[in-house]
Amino acid sequence: MAQDESASRRTFLKTAGAAAATASVAGCTGGGGQDTSTTTSGSDTTTDSGTGTTESGGENMGDFPVTITQGQMPSTLDPQNHRETPTDNVVLHAYEGLLARDRKGKAQAELATEWERTSDGVVKFQLREGVTFHSGNDLTPEDVAFSINRIVKEDVSIASPQSDQLSGVTGASVVDGERAVEVQSDGLNPIVFSLFATYCDIMEKQWVQDRSKSEVAKDMNGTGPFKLENYQENVQVRLSRNEDYWREPAAVSTLTFRAAKESSTRVNQLLEGETDVIVNVPPQEIGRVKGSGSARIAAVPSTRIIYNAMRYDAEPFSSPKFRQAMNYAIDLNSILENILSGFGDATGQPTLEGFTGYNSNVSAYAANKSRAETLVEESGHAGVSITLHTPVGRYLKDVEIAQAVSNQINQLSNVSCSVKQRDFGALAGQLTDGNLETSPKFYLIGWGNATFDASQTIIPLLTTDGALTSYSNENVDSTIQEAQNTGNADQRSSLLQQTNKTLHDEAPWIFLNRQYSVYGVSQSVAWQARRDERIDAYAMEPKQ
Repeated sequence: MAQDESASRRTFLKTAGAAAATASVAGCTGGGGQDTSTTTSGSDTTTDSGTGTTESGGENMGDFPVTITQGQMPSTLDPQNHRETPTDNVVLHAYEGLLARDRKGKAQAELATEWERTSDGVVKFQLREGVTFHSGNDLTPEDVAFSINRIVKEDVSIASPQSDQLSGVTGASVVDGERAVEVQSDGLNPIVFSLFATYCDIMEKQWVQDRSKSEVAKDMNGTGPFKLENYQENVQVRLSRNEDYWREPAAVSTLTFRAAKESSTRVNQLLEGETDVIVNVPPQEIGRVKGSGSARIAAVPSTRIIYNAMRYDAEPFSSPKFRQAMNYAIDLNSILENILSGFGDATGQPTLEGFTGYNSNVSAYAANKSRAETLVEESGHAGVSITLHTPVGRYLKDVEIAQAVSNQINQLSNVSCSVKQRDFGALAGQLTDGNLETSPKFYLIGWGNATFDASQTIIPLLTTDGALTSYSNENVDSTIQEAQNTGNADQRSSLLQQTNKTLHDEAPWIFLNRQYSVYGVSQSVAWQARRDERIDAYAMEPKQ
């Protein structure tokens, strides 16, 4: 399903360099100087200083503006004070982590050049030389330790909603006499490097401390390939190429983010040349995009699951039989075929195929209306009316999926269901405020997990103390805790598979689909879609 196209930046530069000079556009000279790369497998030391998805350069860059239109604008520019992919897609152009992932999900170096486990619960990162923030100040170990502590310790700066993304990490400190940081965890934390390859953006300590929370939310100062140029809240974010970037400067000269909630609006803007990349092209619009001659489709199975959460503490969803009934009421294959036109895969557990902990013996629930009606009767909730809350335009066909779910539940003789459309920001705010009682009892939401590990879906969403949980089960809690404290990979995978089987049977969600990321892309832009839903403008080039 993924559309592959490749264009070497070096090839582009060779072609575009002369043209850029002729056009007398502002250019720059890249830093170059990439080091060699060596990787030592195993648990010990990893070195990879030649990071990045592109070759090193140094040639002149030309004018290449790009506009990206998502379904929502970012809720903040503070990279550590949100939980939304649309916000990540903006701030990750200015901020970077210690490690990163390439387009296919493989971990690689970023601001760290070496990383190693020094003892159980303790790891060390050696930091890259020659990196500066957009303020002009050098990256220091103090900045890195502060950034980690700002996420995991509430008394450092903010109560970050990302603390569970560094699950198990308790703090960080500077290593005396070294350009390095030591990170401590509660227990072994077997996936700590995987967590840092996905999360934890590095901020400048003094810059943050000199500003209020609201000021940090409206400005940016990272080490990344783009600098903030202009921010109009809920209107647009404009960034410009960082000419002093520690890697080769980006091909994109100016990068603008806008939002359009309605998918038809995004498609029209793409075809009229008002934007270059749009998210979530609906299946019925794909033919129009392909036939336009000015744009193409780039689609890839993502790491995001779509599901209907049912709060365990609220009737009728407190009953496992009622929750199972809702799964049997759904004809998932019909939704995949008729709503998503094949741009989705069925799920029957919280973990996607290919992730550590996926249980291949667990299947999706098969539609069974009579079985659903019987379970509703046995639950004691026959005749109940329920309301499904859904965001509008955040996920591929989100409203249409919610309406199909509601219609199928309404086909049961003993349950009625309605749909309530919600602004995504308002719904997400209720789910992330730390108070389960403010959340709707029944809602459609999506969850992206770019660590490729079951724990980073189950811990935040389905354990008693999870940051965004809607479920509590002592057996799940204890099994996950055991998994997170074993260094035996096979044993850990078995425990996670066991947990996925329990969660399938207990049905805390209506398990729906793996989302496909379906982008519309201008024919003038060379870019490949990523599985983790990140829209990385650093990887974009003019299409030849």
